Amino acid sequence: MATADVVVIGGGATGASTAFHLATVGVPRVVLLERHHLGAGATGKSGSLVRMHYTNEVESRLAFESLKIFRDFQAIVGGDCGFEPAGFIQIVGTGYERALAHNVDTQRRIGIDTRVITREELRRLLPGCHVDDIGAAAWEPGSGFADPNATTFAFAEAARRRGVTIRTHCEARRILVERGRVVGVETAEDRIAAPVVVVAAGAWATGLLAPLGLDYGLRPHRVQISILRWPAGFGHRHPAVIDAIHQSWFRPEGLASTLAGVELGVGHADPERFDESVDPDYVARCREKLAARLPVFADATMRGGWAGMIMMSPDGRPIIDQIPSVAGLYGMLGDSGTSFKTSPAIGRCLAEWIVEGKPRTADLAPFRSTRFAEGRPWVDEHHYGRERLTISR
Repeated sequence: MATADVVVIGGGATGASTAFHLATVGVPRVVLLERHHLGAGATGKSGSLVRMHYTNEVESRLAFESLKIFRDFQAIVGGDCGFEPAGFIQIVGTGYERALAHNVDTQRRIGIDTRVITREELRRLLPGCHVDDIGAAAWEPGSGFADPNATTFAFAEAARRRGVTIRTHCEARRILVERGRVVGVETAEDRIAAPVVVVAAGAWATGLLAPLGLDYGLRPHRVQISILRWPAGFGHRHPAVIDAIHQSWFRPEGLASTLAGVELGVGHADPERFDESVDPDYVARCREKLAARLPVFADATMRGGWAGMIMMSPDGRPIIDQIPSVAGLYGMLGDSGTSFKTSPAIGRCLAEWIVEGKPRTADLAPFRSTRFAEGRPWVDEHHYGRERLTISR
């Protein structure tokens, strides 16, 4: 039987970040297991926005700590994460001006470079945009987007240089528990004895949790993204945008295209069997929502798209916890399609928790797994009309 100090299950951005940070703080024997290839799950299909704007302080803190890593990735991690500081705009409807101002004030207190902007400023930052329906908007000049696959590959390679064993095409089939404590992992090939296991398996986590009697109401969702070529006459490389009015988001892609996504809806899917291509009606919805903000995109040509699997939690927020009923078991679960941007800080927090007994980088208590049993699902007071997240970005 192989042995390890920590086994990390899941080769996405969070899993690779966790393995890297464990090695950085001196854990000698770390094994990362990935059932397919690195980035094969939600990470590789991410819209990969790197923005600080959330409707709560704790996620903004995680995003800000992660931004520090994205901005200085070569020096901190090594390699290229593809971060582009194109800027980020958050748009909200009428009636939510005070909520946005409150959230911006909170973010500024943390140290985030952000401010509320006028409609005139929005027109300058996003030429050709329709602004008559806008209640308020916020601007983050230092935010943008990154390459989710490059980020994952770089974290994994940096972890490997520090002694982490990375096993791809090696499925974790069972978490081994004795007397309420983790003792290892059974893979498709062998068993690995380990006192600590981190589950960061995205939409494939349920098969590992259910045999342990753990049910957090997680549900897999098939989410999609469209790529639209810039139409004739449009040549401005726009910032990344979340439009709460139209429940949509978009960002630049390459030199002359835009990546766009719209509301998730309620459909669930089987993560073992799903179509990775984009649906024609989804492309039409993306074009419609994008054109509602930038009318010129009504004539945008579809140039591609894809679908991926994410795991939604009941309240749309991640579960990040040391599972109370199983000593040695940690989870980053139900990320609801919004955790690529926070994965650098989440990996650091998990490493701190495992090695030092508690995370120092950020307070993870709001992400606790017990909040549903407590009858206290996560609800942000200063939201923009939707208490539960429904957009993958």
